[in-house]
Amino acid sequence: MIYFDNAATTRPDGDCLELAAQYLKDKFYNPSALYAEGYNLHLELEEARKSILSHIADPDGYELVITSCGTEADNQAVFCGGKRGNIVSTYGEHSAVFEAVQEAGRRGVEARFAALNPDGSINIQSLLDLVDAKTSLVSVIHVNNETGAINDINAIAAMVKAKNPRTLFHSDGVQAFGKIPFFLSDNVDMYSLSAHKIGGAKGTGALIKRKKLVLQPYIWGGGQEKGLRSGTENVFGIKLLELAAQKSYGKIEENFKDISAVNALLWKLLDKDLFTRISPECGSPYILTVAARGVRGETILHMCDDEGLIIGTGSACSSNSTKRHSRIMQACGLKDELIDGVLRLSFSKESTIQEAERAAKILNEVVMTDREHTK
Repeated sequence: MIYFDNAATTRPDGDCLELAAQYLKDKFYNPSALYAEGYNLHLELEEARKSILSHIADPDGYELVITSCGTEADNQAVFCGGKRGNIVSTYGEHSAVFEAVQEAGRRGVEARFAALNPDGSINIQSLLDLVDAKTSLVSVIHVNNETGAINDINAIAAMVKAKNPRTLFHSDGVQAFGKIPFFLSDNVDMYSLSAHKIGGAKGTGALIKRKKLVLQPYIWGGGQEKGLRSGTENVFGIKLLELAAQKSYGKIEENFKDISAVNALLWKLLDKDLFTRISPECGSPYILTVAARGVRGETILHMCDDEGLIIGTGSACSSNSTKRHSRIMQACGLKDELIDGVLRLSFSKESTIQEAERAAKILNEVVMTDREHTK
């Protein structure tokens, strides 16, 4: 079986799981408890936070708020950061941001959305035109989860701050953390990430925020996470995130190069009479989105599954949507004859050249077969 739907979720890293298992079996204590075992776990968690942060931000200037997932981190940024005036985001956001901004609009904070370029990257001028003196928050995705387009969030944040220094800047970094080499600039106020996209476990995410940024709590209760997100800490999930991040960042440049080769070979081997590329050449190598003309992506997905290839048709979080076509694909201006056949192939550091060769063969055969049957 070839698994090329890693943008939806990755296989938990076996080595990291083995190391983190002690926090389920032996070190199961409550880190907020006063006894020694609990306090020692608290100290371990503080070191884990610093370790996770150190890969992309200065621990002296930023802190980590642990959440249950990337969606919760995005929601906390939107609802706690955009409380007045207007919120500016984009049509290319993950639903965790897009739907949250729309809900903020229904609660009285004006929601504004910037246009996309054809490859799914943000149209920067469109974004800046929407920012004004009343903009409380701007949220721009780092790596588009459907096309892999990379937005230069450090540069965009600087442009936003130049127009309104009081505006907070947030980025959903779920598809970038552990995959794309970068370091947050001081202009980025908040940044979301998720553990299960890099070999961690589902149920753990985080919101990185500037230490000096004052936010209201999102979940109330016992006051964990310095009062910003109550609930007993998921020690196993946090430690697994720390270990998975260490492993990913330990070889991030090497992984980037290797996956770029996998991506390039797969695209090279796909029949250009059948497939049109949507992902930009300069996008994340971890995502290759194509459109197969004359077929339905959902049909091809199931046919590929029967042949031992697991792929996606877009964001897994949108699979329950009643809308037929992807909002992001429509915002990219994809033509009607292509939008039905969108397929997303997404990779992990475990993906191989051999898998790419086999996947291309399956895709070419499946799409050709389906087209012949529907003539």
